[in-house]
Amino acid sequence: MISKDIIDAFSDLAKDRGIDRTNLGTIIEDLFYNLIHKRYGEERDNFSVIVNMEKGEIEIYQEKEVVDEVIDEVSEIHIKEAQKVEPDLELGDPYIDVINPEDFGRRLINTGKQFLAQSIRNIEKQAIYDEFDDKLGTIVSGYVNQIQRDNVFITCESAELVLPKSEQIQNDRYRRGESVRGVVKSVKVTSKGPEIVISRSSNEFLVKLFEMEVPEIEDEIIEIKGVSRAPGERSKVVVFSSDIRIDAVGACVGMRGSRIQSIVRELNGEKIDIINFSDQPEILLTRAIAPAKPLNMLLDEKQSYAVIVFEDDELAVAIGRNGQNISLASDVTGFTIDAISKSDYNKQHGIVDENHLSTISGFSETQLEVLSEIDVTTCEDFLDKKDDILELKGFGEKTYDKLADKIKEREVDA
Repeated sequence: MISKDIIDAFSDLAKDRGIDRTNLGTIIEDLFYNLIHKRYGEERDNFSVIVNMEKGEIEIYQEKEVVDEVIDEVSEIHIKEAQKVEPDLELGDPYIDVINPEDFGRRLINTGKQFLAQSIRNIEKQAIYDEFDDKLGTIVSGYVNQIQRDNVFITCESAELVLPKSEQIQNDRYRRGESVRGVVKSVKVTSKGPEIVISRSSNEFLVKLFEMEVPEIEDEIIEIKGVSRAPGERSKVVVFSSDIRIDAVGACVGMRGSRIQSIVRELNGEKIDIINFSDQPEILLTRAIAPAKPLNMLLDEKQSYAVIVFEDDELAVAIGRNGQNISLASDVTGFTIDAISKSDYNKQHGIVDENHLSTISGFSETQLEVLSEIDVTTCEDFLDKKDDILELKGFGEKTYDKLADKIKEREVDA
């Protein structure tokens, strides 16, 4: 009855761990193959194990070749011994020996329980791996369990997820027990079990948040054409509507900003620029570089390169803090962008601004040089900075008024 005892003992343990009988039968077979290999050697392949869970039977067979001189007792049997059991056997015939499971010793059940426990752990690890491998690229949520310097560990059902520092939003702050969401970035097998890495800083996380909040994206009416992020600070998202009746940007923003506000809250205030797609690069680039407004644009579509000219006081807005705005615009459009001020562009190309003081008769070269030292180069500068100019050597009240009249005369003529 040892076979039934083994199956009953294993069944109780398996039931507690939620392992079905089919898997249990496979585990018991693996147990006996493991014991066989330990006793006879890993290379032995002349054994068969059959477990019948319904009948509570374990059958172990050892196949041997009938020979007249036994060299290997594990795989061979002498013809006289074989014929005692089956008289019709001849040299070279196969002989099947039946092994009693009890032959593996009295400690078989205890050994088997240890093997079963390890097998169950392996099955559980594989189940976790399979579950999250299927969830790659989707958003999952869990509760913060442990906070370390470089990683936050999150419990999600029966699995532990890892949120590395590199995948965190820079202004995220975590507390034990709080709920956290992230997109499953990778799943791999390690010696300790599955390592499931989630991300909150990736472009994919932002895309999935939009898919959750904007039904038109899931319905494939609106398509996200491109995403670029400076996580926790700013993002640019290019969207396109396949239905001319639906405004892609409006749908993503939602009524009174409800949809976009939900995403922004999840990302701790990250600013999101939603850009309407255009297949005309100059229009797309103009939208992507906002809030700055280009004056002029020179494109090389083959090289995906653009030079964009801005008013002098708009250049800093176009570039953004630490180059963030132009970097995001470049990334989301696929164009390398060089931003340049109007004055620098004009200098490089020998273009004289019609508003420049040099176009006004009456200004000497010396006066123009002195004025440029205090950044007075245009007609507006000259009229706006009277007090500063009167402090300069060579610019008295009469001289200033005379030159100012010249500027005003030109404006009247224009």
